[in-house]
Amino acid sequence: MSSESASQDSFRFDLAAESITLRIRWFGVAVGFALVNLISADLLPPGSSRDVVLLNSILCVGVIYVALDTYWSYRGKVFLSDWPLVVSLLETAFIGLLCFFDLGQESAFRFYYLLSVVVCAIRYAPAITYTTFLFHATSYTILLLTLPLSRTLPWVIMVVSMGWVTWASIQLSMLIRIASQRLAEANEQLEHRIAERTQELRESQAMLVQHEKQAAFGLLAAGIAHEVGNPLAAISSLVQILKRKSDDSDTIERYQMIGDQLRRIQGTLRELVDFSRPASTQASLCDVRNTVEEALSIAKYYKRRKGKRIVTRYGEGLPSVRVVHDQLVQVFLNLILNAMDATPEGGTIEISTSLQSGWIRINVRDTGHGIREENRKSIFEPYYTTKSTGTGLGLFVCRQLLERESNGQIDLAETGSDGTTFSVMVTGENLEGHEDIPAPTTGADHSLSVVESVLPAQESPDESTG
Repeated sequence: MSSESASQDSFRFDLAAESITLRIRWFGVAVGFALVNLISADLLPPGSSRDVVLLNSILCVGVIYVALDTYWSYRGKVFLSDWPLVVSLLETAFIGLLCFFDLGQESAFRFYYLLSVVVCAIRYAPAITYTTFLFHATSYTILLLTLPLSRTLPWVIMVVSMGWVTWASIQLSMLIRIASQRLAEANEQLEHRIAERTQELRESQAMLVQHEKQAAFGLLAAGIAHEVGNPLAAISSLVQILKRKSDDSDTIERYQMIGDQLRRIQGTLRELVDFSRPASTQASLCDVRNTVEEALSIAKYYKRRKGKRIVTRYGEGLPSVRVVHDQLVQVFLNLILNAMDATPEGGTIEISTSLQSGWIRINVRDTGHGIREENRKSIFEPYYTTKSTGTGLGLFVCRQLLERESNGQIDLAETGSDGTTFSVMVTGENLEGHEDIPAPTTGADHSLSVVESVLPAQESPDESTG
């Protein structure tokens, strides 16, 4: 349990104890007024007398004190909480004066000593309670020494009773405090476990939704490829027949252009089918550069790529790493599409690779407006998105795939008004002790250590047809 939560639990316990104290004190002054004003002189012991006016005045002072205590309690505070011994001295003087001006040792107000130590045990530490007992025992002893007709036996019985009640109240209070603390700890552990289980359930649900989306996309892609592929094959055959029968060079050239475009559509369909096939979960040695290129070959059909420049800088000689290939392609594709969404037209998306301390690092940087500070802690949570059409599963799925399946990790490396960089890191046994390959630079000649290629913006097939 943290110190902050512990202090809050302690403060709540003090307020609960204060509530009990207030009830006991209001009960005490009410009973005191009844004892003084409702019991006639005929019921008093023979030869005894009391100053009713003075007793009522003392009780009125007690009412003022309890009223102040109640006001502090309503404000969420404890009256004189920093001076508990001062409170004990005030209570000792109050009870001693009531007994002195009432019936001395025989006064019913002597039982207020017992109530006082019970309240003190509930509110304060054992040392304060034992000190309060000493105050009360001293006060009752003064009554024995100063008042006539005082007897030793009642004094002994009362002091022993006060001592026993003090000890019993302290033990009971300690049990209550320990039980309260353990209950608070158990409650905190329960809340923590519930939060963990809830988060696991959300993550499992998010992964299930993602798998269902991929399965539906695969069925759709396979259907499209089948329905479109057959007519394309027929058209391609007809074009070849017409081309062979034609003698006009211009017509042959146009037939050739039609064939090229048909092959382009067929290639797109093949890529679509390859991407939508059931993903393999078997880890294998993969070249990170080829994996990034596969993601880029799919991303080139994304409509928001138009007008954006993609620069890839691959560290030369990066070793292969054992990962789940299809899942790593999915991670890179998601990061590239996010970068395209964030980058304005005319902006640049940079992808670079390097090897550092046994980890292959892949940085994907855009030149967008960055991620707001209040959103940075939530971007990897399931269903969290700032896009109007987003599902909030992309980055979450990326993290799950990397951490659970591919022995990797993904982090938000940096973000600001000039852009955002996400870093993917993967490792394997064959990378342990491998010589580092520095991160690419953008300045001087780096042709010896870096292969650089600039992919110009291309229109998707839909856009090219207007």
